[in-house]
Amino acid sequence: MNLIEIRDFRKTYRLGIEHGLKAVEAVKSISLSVPEGALYGFIGPNGAGKTTTIKTLMGLLRPTSGTVNLMGGDPMNPQTRLQVGFQPEQPYFYDYLTGRELLVYYGKLSGISKVDLPKRIEESCAICKVEDSWLGRRLRTYSKGMSQRLGLVQAILNKPKLLVLDEPMSGLDPMGRRDVRLAMLDLHKQGTTIFYSSHVLSDVEEICTHAAMVVTGTLRKEGTLDEILGEASDPGGRAHLEDILAAEVAHA
Repeated sequence: MNLIEIRDFRKTYRLGIEHGLKAVEAVKSISLSVPEGALYGFIGPNGAGKTTTIKTLMGLLRPTSGTVNLMGGDPMNPQTRLQVGFQPEQPYFYDYLTGRELLVYYGKLSGISKVDLPKRIEESCAICKVEDSWLGRRLRTYSKGMSQRLGLVQAILNKPKLLVLDEPMSGLDPMGRRDVRLAMLDLHKQGTTIFYSSHVLSDVEEICTHAAMVVTGTLRKEGTLDEILGEASDPGGRAHLEDILAAEVAHA
């Protein structure tokens, strides 16, 4: 069963009046499938259309054309997203809350019972390496890395069947990146299907079972990781991807 099905997805934006309402194609054509049980990397340079695709997948945008299917249904239907966890690239939380207050709030939104919520928070924080001492602090005192990890905690509180992450390692130091990778591997071993975007090829290469590569709004490759990188006998496969991503990786 595929938990995500995208077919010939296209998204066009209109610029403001000052630009003459000019149309800009953010996504020109993307088709991909994410099978249940996959750890799926959605890779491409910055500005390739990854975030636009993810926002449409989560019901935050409508496609200009094509179809986007989530968990067998329409992403715009809240019922479709009940078993989905989501972390945006730049999570924004009300910064006068403490970390614990935020997690309690999201836990209640997810329908977790008052009895089960403390244990669920503890388990999720352990997976994401969020220290208990952080939870009593106001969010305005958090670093970027701490906010990223707390965002991942809120995304997995409801034990989602599908976890969607937009650049989950963005802004993290090497230790933080390692911890997020390990958290994703742990969740995947527990049965969670994961779809996440990145512009760093090595991150995808280390942990993914499947991947898709998008450049300038167009899908270039999709399949298992071996198919994307090329067989071991074809060293040019990985080199080709590195050439495409080199400019962005240098700024990662």
